[in-house]
Amino acid sequence: MKVNKKSWLAFGGLAVASIVLGGCASGGADAGSSDEGDATSTLTVWVDSERVDALQGAADAYSDKTGVKVDLVGKDVSTIKDDFIQQAPTGKGPDVVMGAHDWLGELSTNGVVAPIELGDTSADYLPVALQASNYEGTTYMLPYAVENIAILRNADLIPEAATSFDDMIAKGQAAGLTTPFVVEQGAEGNPYHLYPFQTAFGAPVFGTDAEGNYDPTDLQLGSAGGFEFANWLGAQGAAGNFNTDIDGDIAKTKFLEGEAAFWLTGPWNVGTATDAGINVAIDPVPSPTGAVASPFAGVKGFFVSSESDNKVAANDFLVNYIGTEDVQLELFKAGNVLPALTAAADTAAADPIIAGFQAVGADAVPMPAIPAMGAVWQFWGVAEAAIINGADPTATWQKLTDDVSAAIK
Repeated sequence: MKVNKKSWLAFGGLAVASIVLGGCASGGADAGSSDEGDATSTLTVWVDSERVDALQGAADAYSDKTGVKVDLVGKDVSTIKDDFIQQAPTGKGPDVVMGAHDWLGELSTNGVVAPIELGDTSADYLPVALQASNYEGTTYMLPYAVENIAILRNADLIPEAATSFDDMIAKGQAAGLTTPFVVEQGAEGNPYHLYPFQTAFGAPVFGTDAEGNYDPTDLQLGSAGGFEFANWLGAQGAAGNFNTDIDGDIAKTKFLEGEAAFWLTGPWNVGTATDAGINVAIDPVPSPTGAVASPFAGVKGFFVSSESDNKVAANDFLVNYIGTEDVQLELFKAGNVLPALTAAADTAAADPIIAGFQAVGADAVPMPAIPAMGAVWQFWGVAEAAIINGADPTATWQKLTDDVSAAIK
């Protein structure tokens, strides 16, 4: 997928210029007359401060239809989760809070979120968004955005996408580049960015049960594929294709200055590249094995507080107002992140950049939200960084799996 600076910047109003929010409800319950809806005439909704304006139309439309006021409270995204966990049990927190799907393990453990009933609308969402919104078989989140990494390619330097990892390096070298490919690492590694390569070796972090839930007792890091990945990672470190001296800023600089033609990163860096005049194309992550290289998907959405006195109204507002194409496109306009609702995603994909991330995201897997994932992050990046820097791959990976297993137990 190729796009230039002009088309990327122009898209801001393309899909959403004619949005009208006044009629976005499509048959939700009259929350103001429900048993729980009678408890209060106001829904308090905590949201990222940058998205208050995007939701105001939905809030006004809901108030006009039901008589229930929606109070949008802009919060600092860096503190919103902890504030919610602390305040929800006291009954002083919000009815609804915006957040990320990988909070689910912590939120569920603390008992601060209530299930959400999507009903027939569940089929309207991207599969990965729906999967990420479930925890242990229950839906707890109304998704609104899906984010994943992909390859940003300088299409003026390399006109065609790479067919494999080796082909990517060869294409860059043929173009005279000493650093064909960059990816953020740093002294402590960055396994989030390396995960697609790991999955290509058939080594996810955890296996899944029959219902597709991540199983903390099935640590797949220690599978044969995990050790194959470790050996490959060591070889790539020795070849200079991965480098712990390259942090996020250095990776960005090398791509922007034309020293690197391929950059593995997320949509948050696209604007910087197009502003620099680079003709950006979005490609799948090139596999080192021939199998699909699946990145993590991060899904953003809304949770209902378990202590809310107005859960029915909250559910109605989320499903029948936030869960509409118009509103999800308003949220897209505020952040340029792929909408979770399929219809909205397809509309947003009129932009080739968004279409590129959507195509890669079709192979993405939700980042595990289970509490055991914390034990993985603790050791994972350090082990990968050591391997890149020449540590014995087999011994280092074995220690990683042993440390994680012990921490989980």
